[in-house]
Formats: sequence, structure tokens, C-alpha cells
Amino acid sequence: MHAIRRFLAAIAVMTPALAISPASAALFDVYAFANSSGGGSGVATVTLTAGQAFSVSVDPNDLWSAGALPRWSNADGLVTSLLAAGSDDSGEAAGTLIGDDIFGAWTQDGFTTAFGKLVGVIGSSHIAIGTSFSGVAPESGVLLLYYWDSNFADNSEKITADVNAIPEPGAYLLVLAGLGALMFRRMTRNS
Repeated sequence: MHAIRRFLAAIAVMTPALAISPASAALFDVYAFANSSGGGSGVATVTLTAGQAFSVSVDPNDLWSAGALPRWSNADGLVTSLLAAGSDDSGEAAGTLIGDDIFGAWTQDGFTTAFGKLVGVIGSSHIAIGTSFSGVAPESGVLLLYYWDSNFADNSEKITADVNAIPEPGAYLLVLAGLGALMFRRMTRNS
């Protein structure tokens, strides 16, 4: 009976530690030219299963361009006026208008969002990522990241996306069950 109590106490201590451990996290460079939805190929990131939680974040000061001024934006796309900081990727003097909502939205494959936005594609599902996204995979497959636009010929620069895939609860249960069985066996032998 004492071994069972020790086993249950050990499981209670291990459960919170397992629940906060991310399965995979990695940085991926997404290029406005090479990874354009208008002629490039997506950056393959992590493999997800339908319903699996994941997040993507990009520094809002990380910029890429759809061509001549004012076409600079962060991963949220060309949605607002953007002034150069003087030390950003545009190379323009501080205060220069480098980005603006000059194109509106772009529709491709039945999905519509702002030009220059970071977009994720899993199978046939599109996801507007931008500078910050947290949600679940709509279907199983590899998450591809794109610069969203119609013409990539004069695109330049890149952003860096931090992609985090959260393990499915079932994976934790399997690990927990395996560790629990080993501990129980050890404790009953020592009793």
C-alpha cells in the first residue's frame, strides 16, 4: 500500500512538468521573393495533426518588401502607413514613408488577406499568420509559410518566424503511463 501512495505522489509531481514542455520550436527564414505565394514555394516548417495546437510569432520590427516604396511591411502585411526607423531593413532615412496600404487585399486559392502578410498553408487550408498567431491545425500536414502576394519579381528581404508545435495531450499520457509503469515496478520491488 505504501508503494502505491509513493507512486501516486510521484505521478502528481510529474504531471505539471510534462504539461508545459513544448515538443518542437524552431526558427524559419521566410523570403518575400523565394517564398512568395505568387510564384515561389513555401517554407516547410513542422508537421502537425488536425486539431494540434501551434503558434507562430515574428518580431514586428522585422521587415520585408513587395518592391518600390512604399511597399515595406512587417509580417502583418501592407495594412497601414509605416515610417522608416533609420536603422530598419529598408535602409531609408528615419521618417521616410516606406510602407502603406496601397494594394488592399489579395485573393488566391479562395483565400483573401493583405498583400505582404505571412500566411500559413496546411494541405488545402490557409491561415492568416501575421506577426502573431496561436491556434489549431485545421488538417494534418506540414505547415508551409508564404509571403502573400500576386507578383514576386521585385520582392526582397525576409522575416524570421518562430514556430512552436504543442504536443497533443495523448503524447503526454503515453509518456506519463510509461514512466508510471517503470516507477511502480521499481517501488514494488523495493517494498
